[in-house]
Amino acid sequence: MNTLLLSTEVQNFIDNNINTDINRLLFKGSPFEGITVQELANQIISKKKSEKKLPSWFETVAIFYPPKLSIEQTSSEITANYKSSLIQGNSMIDITGGFGIDCFYFSKKNEKVIHCEMNADLSNIAKYNFEQLGVNNIETIPHDGLTYLKESQENFDGIYIDPSRRSDAKGKVFLLKDCAPNVPDNLDFLFTKSNTILIKNSPILDISATLKELQFVKEIHIVAVKNEVKELLFLLEKDFNGDLEIKTINIKKNGNENYTLKLNDKSEVKFGEPLTYLYEPNSAILKAGAFDQIGNSYGLIKLHQHSHLYTSNEKIINFPGRIFKIQNSFEYNKKKSKKEINSDKANITTRNFPKTVEQLRKELKLKDGGDRYIFFTTNINNKLIVIDCKKIII
Repeated sequence: MNTLLLSTEVQNFIDNNINTDINRLLFKGSPFEGITVQELANQIISKKKSEKKLPSWFETVAIFYPPKLSIEQTSSEITANYKSSLIQGNSMIDITGGFGIDCFYFSKKNEKVIHCEMNADLSNIAKYNFEQLGVNNIETIPHDGLTYLKESQENFDGIYIDPSRRSDAKGKVFLLKDCAPNVPDNLDFLFTKSNTILIKNSPILDISATLKELQFVKEIHIVAVKNEVKELLFLLEKDFNGDLEIKTINIKKNGNENYTLKLNDKSEVKFGEPLTYLYEPNSAILKAGAFDQIGNSYGLIKLHQHSHLYTSNEKIINFPGRIFKIQNSFEYNKKKSKKEINSDKANITTRNFPKTVEQLRKELKLKDGGDRYIFFTTNINNKLIVIDCKKIII
């Protein structure tokens, strides 16, 4: 950690060049003694990446940024804030501390937080930044978190783990046992240190496979931001033997979409042709596999078992996803579709359809945009259909 980067003059330079072409900057070289141009470039790149993802860091004076990979891999403030509501108490430990975003938010709900990070440089950066951010209840430990727990006599109200995929696991099915730390192999020990464990996972992780690796899973939280799934969270409680709940949330500017279901909910949904309104569940619900439950919950008709689009004659305002008013629907063929659409611009979505969006755009000569939303899908009779809609803004 080169503290020369924290001088007022250098910080002003970083701020003044936040939108500068980095290649041009690298060509010019560093104007400061004791600071390489690569160090300057890293601070600029990482700070720029933090502008929307980590606004509290971006807006705080003299924050020291790690390599850009750490910024890319860290939680956003939005998701970290959500996680902080899941573990609250007197003390908790993050055994995979990283840049410290999650710890920062856990510190708002817990009296004491321990941040373990085996990379000593990253640990020092996190410690310094916590001070800049005015946080005084986080203790930083430059040590492997699992080893620290084994050496500590202390128990905690919660343990947080963000496992990273090991490099030797490339090409394999993504399982928790392929990550570091190996949570499944250490789960019995972890439950001797806390009754509550929260595990963050990549959205590409297979939920069913992960449940086979774990025990005592109480809740699964699927967190999406602006309809993009960002995190899967597994909340474990020692000796829990109740019904596992899957809680989905889509965090949006104009309000969050929440939907909860039981893991073994055997809901049945009705199938039918397009009616007046079309409903597309948000990405968190689709990741949960709540295909029949969501239709049953809102009394909707599903278009096809594998299309995951729903319809009704009544407008349901609180539906967790997008809602459209159907203008027209017809069986797909190239010539008819082009005639019926009769436009040069539309937003295209495909669901259970043999052609890609790109292929359809080229075929129908459609540019992206406008106020028309066209769905290409399959109906209950296994016919390819086109549904021409207008989006309803709630």
